[in-house]
Amino acid sequence: MEKRSAEPDFWLNQTEAQSVMRQLAELKKVVSEWREVEKKVADAAELLTLAEEDASLEPEVESELAAVATRLEELELETAFSSEYDARNAILSIHAGAGGTESQDWTEMLMRMYLRWAERHGYEAEILDTTPGDEAGIKSVTLSISGDYACGYLKSEHGVHRLVRLSPFDADHARHTSFALVEVMPEAEGDVDVKIGPDDLKVDVFRSSGPGGQHMQKTSTAVRLTHLLTGQVVTCQSERSQHQNKEIALRILQSRLLEMELVKRAEERAKLKGKRISAGWGNQIRSYVLHPYKMVKDHRTDYQTSDTTAVLDGELDGFIQAYLRRMVGKEE
Repeated sequence: MEKRSAEPDFWLNQTEAQSVMRQLAELKKVVSEWREVEKKVADAAELLTLAEEDASLEPEVESELAAVATRLEELELETAFSSEYDARNAILSIHAGAGGTESQDWTEMLMRMYLRWAERHGYEAEILDTTPGDEAGIKSVTLSISGDYACGYLKSEHGVHRLVRLSPFDADHARHTSFALVEVMPEAEGDVDVKIGPDDLKVDVFRSSGPGGQHMQKTSTAVRLTHLLTGQVVTCQSERSQHQNKEIALRILQSRLLEMELVKRAEERAKLKGKRISAGWGNQIRSYVLHPYKMVKDHRTDYQTSDTTAVLDGELDGFIQAYLRRMVGKEE
C-alpha cells in the first residue's frame, strides 16, 4: 500500500487516494498497538526474572501482568472487526414498528440511548433526518455517528428492538409491547464505494411536513431521491435549504447502496456454506422489559442486565462486547 502511494499518478484521483491513505493509517495503528503490547510483555518478563530474586517486586509484577492481560483481551475483541468497513463512521437509522404512538415513543427513546452512547465514547453524533410522530415520539430518524470503529461497534445493534412496559399513553396504564427496527450501515466514501450517475436518480422536491418554521412549511425544501436501478427511496426534510437536504439524502442513499452490496455478498457466502440468513422484522435481537420486572436481554448472546435505566442512558458496552466475543468465536 505504501508502494502504491509513491506512484506518480497516485494523487490524480484525490478521493481514492484519501481512501487508501486512510486504510494505511488504520493498518499502521493496528501494528503499533500490537508492538506496544509486545514491549509490555517483554518488560513484564524481565520484571518477573528480577522478582525471583526480590520478592518485594511481586505486587508490581502482578499489576503489570494484569494490565497486559486486559490489553490482550481488548485487542482480541477487536479481531471481530474483520470487515474493511468496520473502521468507518456509522449511519444508524431507527424506524417505528406497528403500534402507533407507543412505537414512535420507543423510537425516540432508542435515539436518545444511542446519542448518549456516542457521547460516553467521545464520538460525534449528528441527526441527519427525522420524521416526527403523530402525537409523540418520532416515526423514524437517521443519525451519523463518527469516530474510530463506530460502525464496527454499532453493528451489534442492527435488528429489531422490543420494549415491554406500562403505557404512559393509555388511560388504563395497560402493558404494551412496542417494536422498532435499527439499521446500521457504514458511511460510504462517495464515488469510491458507490457510483451514482445523474441518470440513475429521480429527484422530487416537496414541502416539509414536519416542524421547522414558516420557511420550510411554505417552500419546497424537502427532497426525495429515488435510485432507479434498485428502487431505494430516501427523503430528507430536516434542513432549511433544498440543497442541504439533497446532500444529506445522497449521503444516506450511498450508505444504503453500500449496505445492500455487503448484504448481497454475505448472502452469497452463506449459500456456499449451506446456511440461510434471516432478515427483516422477525429478526428480534433484544428485549427491554420495564414491567412486570426490569430486564434487558440480548437474544443472540443471552447477555442480560436488570439495570434498565443505565442501558437506556447509553450503557451498551456489555451487550456490544458480548456480541463481538460471539463473532470472534464464530470465526474460530
